Amino acid sequence: MSDNNNIKDAITPPSGGRGVRAGIIGGAGYTGGEMLRILVNHPNVDIVFVNSKSNTGNYIYEVHTDLFGDTDLKFTGELSNDIDVLFLCVGHGDAKKFLAENDIPDTVKIIDLSQDFRLSQNSKVKSKNFTYGLPELNRESIKTADNIANPGCFASCLQLGLLPLAANAQLNSEVHITATTGSTGAGQSPSATTHFTWRNDNLSVYKAFDHQHLGEIGQSLNQLQPGFGQTLNFIPYRGDYTRGIIASIYLDSDLTEAEALKLYEDYYAAHPFTHVTSRNIDLKQIVNTNKCFIQVKKHGNKLFIISILDNLLKGASGQAVQNMNLLFGLEETAGLRLKAIGF
Repeated sequence: MSDNNNIKDAITPPSGGRGVRAGIIGGAGYTGGEMLRILVNHPNVDIVFVNSKSNTGNYIYEVHTDLFGDTDLKFTGELSNDIDVLFLCVGHGDAKKFLAENDIPDTVKIIDLSQDFRLSQNSKVKSKNFTYGLPELNRESIKTADNIANPGCFASCLQLGLLPLAANAQLNSEVHITATTGSTGAGQSPSATTHFTWRNDNLSVYKAFDHQHLGEIGQSLNQLQPGFGQTLNFIPYRGDYTRGIIASIYLDSDLTEAEALKLYEDYYAAHPFTHVTSRNIDLKQIVNTNKCFIQVKKHGNKLFIISILDNLLKGASGQAVQNMNLLFGLEETAGLRLKAIGF
């Protein structure tokens, strides 16, 4: 990091039973707030600092008002290397700028929540190598990674709906996807399409067929099914609600419903947060949790998959903490057994 930031010497990874020492860059936004909500209650983490240029000196609970009574930490404009892991909860393009401007020692693991390092051609900067952090795809390599590129929210939802098929070479036709996300998926900065009076009682399509997450989705599917080149026809919607993604996916398939269901159940059997069913599913089951639910049905020759998750948790901050747990040899579910809203 820059010389003018009062940086302490780097330390070795946690040992002797002490907690993982964490720093957060961009702690005032949606993903930063979700990170704090998890980490203040994580049994194995000590929050060393929470950086925010716009809120330096303010108590965290003055911005994230629901954390009043949970922490007396203040936002800081300074940085420290006296940490084990650094979460970059910043906008797209800003993570690359941050690493260009600050010298982070290799002893500090970086978990980046932007899209800057997700694609393989962008996964190295300076001396830093980034591993794509979808545990259901790369769990073993995450455990030994130098740094993590956390997946996108739509990308997580859609990949979890398709990975079992790719792993069994069953993606052999065009894939049709319609998915709707809550308003928090657009980030905290206000815009015309996040304003309450526009979003309320409204529904709209954006970035049809060319959403930025298609690159990382295709990369992962090719990892499991080399040579995959089928078209992903993706239509994203802005939803009239706060959080959660629901994706409807269908494609031609010779599998029976029973065969497809078993294929999905077998693939996710060892993964604690992704669950498969043939029953109807809805967003309230997963909002405020780190879970992904997948429904598998067959209609004629079409295999129909519904995938749902919380865009701020399993689609962002929760998955980042899941990756941290794997990186530091902690219980994968530590700090992440969260309650759904239910009603």
